[in-house]
Amino acid sequence: MSKIKHFTRIQTTKEFNRIYKNSTKTWHTPYFVLFFKKGDTHKVGFVASKKIGNAVHRNRAKRLLRAHFIENIDLISSGSYVLVAKPDLIRQNFLETKKSYLHALKKCSALT
Repeated sequence: MSKIKHFTRIQTTKEFNRIYKNSTKTWHTPYFVLFFKKGDTHKVGFVASKKIGNAVHRNRAKRLLRAHFIENIDLISSGSYVLVAKPDLIRQNFLETKKSYLHALKKCSALT
């Protein structure tokens, strides 16, 4: 069994803007945008704008992204991640978005 890694959530607008501006890698998929900045700890933030839909759809989009992050936390390198949901995310199934998530991590050199 692998060691359980913990992560902290990005909560302030200042932290989000710092990662948007200083991210070392950015990758766009049909379902979300991944911003990655190398660091010492796992920090993550999930964003779903009103373009996604009502509160139910926005929360579902963030839950999907959070589930992908937690499921694959042992595979990813430490750093700050911001995942921004796109409207097509809530229309796809879990396996399709997972494949896109892993591909984005690979392209951003975020896999260990």
